[in-house]
This record gives sequence, structure tokens and C-alpha cells, in this order.
Amino acid sequence: MIRIQRAGERYPGGDPAAGIETRHALSFGPHYDPDNLRFGALLACNEERLAPGAGFDEHPHSHTEIVTWVVEGELTHHDTAGHTTVVRPGDLQRLSSAGGVRHVERNDADVPLVFVQMWIAPLSPGGEPSYEVVRGLGEPYALPEADARLRVHRPAAGGSVAVPAADFAYVHVVRGTVRLDDGTPGTGSGEELAAGDAARLTDAGDRTLVATADAEVLIWEMRDRRKALG
Repeated sequence: MIRIQRAGERYPGGDPAAGIETRHALSFGPHYDPDNLRFGALLACNEERLAPGAGFDEHPHSHTEIVTWVVEGELTHHDTAGHTTVVRPGDLQRLSSAGGVRHVERNDADVPLVFVQMWIAPLSPGGEPSYEVVRGLGEPYALPEADARLRVHRPAAGGSVAVPAADFAYVHVVRGTVRLDDGTPGTGSGEELAAGDAARLTDAGDRTLVATADAEVLIWEMRDRRKALG
């Protein structure tokens, strides 16, 4: 099964008056849809835009793997486990909130900040918080705590990317345009996806993305946790 969500179908959020604009792919806060609560282990996929000086004050998280991909600008992070970092484009940040942690996310630069933040459900709750930043991510990022893996691809126009034949695969287009093939070999047909669009694939088999313009794409590969838990 394949479900396409267009950028304009995301739920609006944030606080525009405070320089925070958010677009939620899944039910979040006041936006509740019982048919759109999660996808596989993915609990949230938020596109965030922070004006210079804007940010999220200290707030708590628990029992969630928080993975952040910076698109433009610089994200300043502080947390109660003692970490302070600046995350830039091409860097991946992961905060494992585990049994509980509080953090602050701000745009302390003088240019706009754009990032995608994804919340992943771990296989087991609790534990001690942990944190890391991977600079210039190139390889697939494994998240064994959730039996998931994130791939980042930047195909040039005409290039192609394989979508893993996973139990759950989530494709988010960061920039550019791609075509998701319809599964019929040799036809060249399928859904066109632009920046902000996403595709959710459940047991969809092998599929291919073809860049119709230079693009950047995030792909989550997730296992059915009923299998992961045995």
C-alpha cells in the first residue's frame, strides 16, 4: 500500500507571531486524526522554520528517539544531560530521551533556520538519555533502539534511488522533485513528489525514486515491531 501526503496537507502549527512555523505530517497537539497517529515506528515528522532569534524554550521528552536533520541555517541545542551543540546542514542530531530529558532548540544565528524533526518510538521504554551529532552524514544511520534506519539521498536530475522493500518505508522530499514509480517495470509512470511531500509505503516491494530535478530525500526504513519483538 502507498499513501501520498502533499505538503499542503500537513497540519499547520508552531507560533508564527514568535517566528516559529511548523508543518506536521502526523497527528500532533490539537490536530488529532485517529487514522493518522503514526506510521510504523514514526510518531512525528515536523518541518520547522525558525526566524533569527526564535526557538523552543526548555521542554521535556521521554521514551522517544528524536532525530533532527538541518536543511538551512544553524540549530543550537541545549539539554539537561549537559550537551550544548550547534547543528548545521548535512549534520544529523539524535537525542534519545529515554526515561526523561529536557532540552532547548533555538536559532541563534542571523539567518532563517529550517530543519526536519522526526520522533521515533523505541522498542523498549526507559533507560538513560543519550545524545550524538553525526557531522556530514554519508552512510545510512542505524537506529537499533527502534529497529529503524534513515537514509539520506541527494540524486541529481535523472538519477535514481532505490526505496527499500521494508515493512514500512517513509519517503520525505526535502528539496527538488522526484517521481515514485508505480511498480510497473518499463512504464516510467508514477507519483510526482515535490518539496514537503511524503510517501508512506507498507509492504510495497521494491520501488524506485527518479529525480526530475536535483533533489534531497530522507527515507526511513522500519521493521514491523511485532516481528522485531518476536
